[in-house]
Amino acid sequence: MFGVLTLGFAIGMQHALEADHVAAVSSLVSGDRNVKHMAMRGAVWGLGHTLVLMVVGGAAVIMGLSLQPGFANGLELCVGVMLIFLGAHVLYRLARERVHFHSHEHADGSVHFHAHSHKGERIDHDASGHRHEHPDKRWVRPLLVGVMHGLAGTAAVVVLTAAAQTTPAMGLVYIGVFGLGSIVGMVAVTALIAVPISLTAQSLTRLNRVLQVVVGTLTIGVGGAIALRTAALF
Repeated sequence: MFGVLTLGFAIGMQHALEADHVAAVSSLVSGDRNVKHMAMRGAVWGLGHTLVLMVVGGAAVIMGLSLQPGFANGLELCVGVMLIFLGAHVLYRLARERVHFHSHEHADGSVHFHAHSHKGERIDHDASGHRHEHPDKRWVRPLLVGVMHGLAGTAAVVVLTAAAQTTPAMGLVYIGVFGLGSIVGMVAVTALIAVPISLTAQSLTRLNRVLQVVVGTLTIGVGGAIALRTAALF
């Protein structure tokens, strides 16, 4: 049993390295420069991924159900479309030429919006003279992306679990260990992705932008390939 669970953990780590997972998380962290924050986003992706596997996959294992191929293909198609949008968002963020919109509230309670650009500045945005707060939503998107990937991968995990276990209780344990492996694997791969992005963001701005363009383009490419392949199955 220990060997089976260890294998499940290893397969979970390998699962995190699949092209669509790496592409998605790369696009999610490409605009950051803090390695710790980027690794945490990978962990949040893994958490959303694992929670869905436990809920949906666990329910299927307990009730002895199998997910229909059409349902699984539909979810896979959604993942492809999601990746296209994630990659496009990376390119869109770069194309905005660092233009920001902010709301300010005055002492009298009035609120107004204004736009300004950091194009051409030689100092970092955080070091510019007008400091301002941005809403902290860095964890929402990776969680939702992880949930979507978890849904798309549920059918395969259910089959894998059924082949490895004989009782529903041990099936749940297997899925949990598999999910833990995917979290560890994604944190590791995100940390590796984060290092060059962080280093180039600090001093090599042009190279950082090139990296982001590559990430965005590859993410769109992976998403497009998945969408075309899956659409052909309908």
